[in-house]
Amino acid sequence: MTTPHLLTTPLAQMPALAELFRLFLSGKHLNRMAEPALWAELEKHEPSYVGLFAALGFELRLDARGFAWFHSTDANSNIGKVSRQLALLFMVIFDEQANAGKALQRFTDWFIDREWLAEVYEQQKDLLDAEGLSPDGLIDLLGRASTLGFAVAEPAGWRLLPAVCRYLDHFEGLAATSREDDNEPDVGTEDNADDVLSDEEID
Repeated sequence: MTTPHLLTTPLAQMPALAELFRLFLSGKHLNRMAEPALWAELEKHEPSYVGLFAALGFELRLDARGFAWFHSTDANSNIGKVSRQLALLFMVIFDEQANAGKALQRFTDWFIDREWLAEVYEQQKDLLDAEGLSPDGLIDLLGRASTLGFAVAEPAGWRLLPAVCRYLDHFEGLAATSREDDNEPDVGTEDNADDVLSDEEID
């Protein structure tokens, strides 16, 4: 391995290395909004972190909107189920907020409490029941989203974090594919959508 040659910064000057590695290895996202000090450290030595983690077999991705994660296309069935349920949760949240006239790109401003979540469940009951998600299940799922860096818990509810952009990008991509499919019915877009779905897991 040529790890030392990949570093532009000495390891001694990367004090957050162990903490960042544990965070990313656990499947969590780092968000600038929730953990500004760690984010500043990552940005300061980004090439060194990316190079070192790559040498260790991990692909670190940073998004300019303020989040980072270890990317992987390998997912076990349990992770796939969690990702599918998170996608459904975020989809119904975005759908309800869009119906209320809220700007989707400002989702980090939204406050989600149990009462509002119960209303979302009533509006989307059939869809959520089909996935086995009860009102309590949605609350548990938001807890899981918080663990993975997609949301942050507050005393009376939750706020979504920038990492949710991964799902929003996916939803917008599917919407664009659907529009193209409507305009050109002979173009095979189903496989492309499947490719995006297979890559959309908690990594």
